[in-house]
Amino acid sequence: MTSTSVSVSCDPLNSPYPVPWNWVMAALAEKPASENQPPEKPAQPEASSFRYYRSQSLLSPDGMFAAYSRIQLQRSAEIPHSRIVSILFVERLATGELQTITPAAPFTDNPFVADALLHQPGTIAMLIPVAWSEDGERLLAREFESKFCSSLASDFAVVWERRLNRTYTVAPTQIQYSNAVLLGWSQAYPNHVLFQAGQMGEANWPLYAVDANGQTQQVSSDQPLSFGQYANGFWGPQSYSCA
Repeated sequence: MTSTSVSVSCDPLNSPYPVPWNWVMAALAEKPASENQPPEKPAQPEASSFRYYRSQSLLSPDGMFAAYSRIQLQRSAEIPHSRIVSILFVERLATGELQTITPAAPFTDNPFVADALLHQPGTIAMLIPVAWSEDGERLLAREFESKFCSSLASDFAVVWERRLNRTYTVAPTQIQYSNAVLLGWSQAYPNHVLFQAGQMGEANWPLYAVDANGQTQQVSSDQPLSFGQYANGFWGPQSYSCA
């Protein structure tokens, strides 16, 4: 097992809440272990290996909870067959108790389960906590979904309600778009999530406020809101790998 520190600023959708895309590219660019074998030994086919990344922790406004995600990259010898899955955790800092949040979106079924990895090669589902609500009762996370070696890429919003322990996933509906970017909570419509969405290649994408049921309305002068603070450090290595 090895641990590293990498730059993560690059993002496929130029999101204000970037996923660790540089980490993904660095992991995929690593030389296969077979290239390091002595010349007298025959090259062995490369088996899948795993890379792990832990996001920054997002502290709730009252400082009682920290939210973070764990991202797993299954690196295949053929990049289009690699796969990324994620899971979100909320930690009660006073006790260390962990709440596991598993989103429901096209590529996010059964994170870290071997059968899911085998049945959906090439899919990317990266989860990043982006904002708490002002009262700390709801957590908003960005679910970036894509496929390797394709132009498919869009955001979903994952919302967790603490008191009800309920999770739901939303994205704009009833509109035509190729890509959506999660911006945060809607300022104009409380309990709604704010997206920017449009067709690839077009400029000036409109803003949309989306409620828990996916009802979508275009807004002209809305602003994203976010509450909470990212922790200055993190617990343990931020990224590591396992053969």
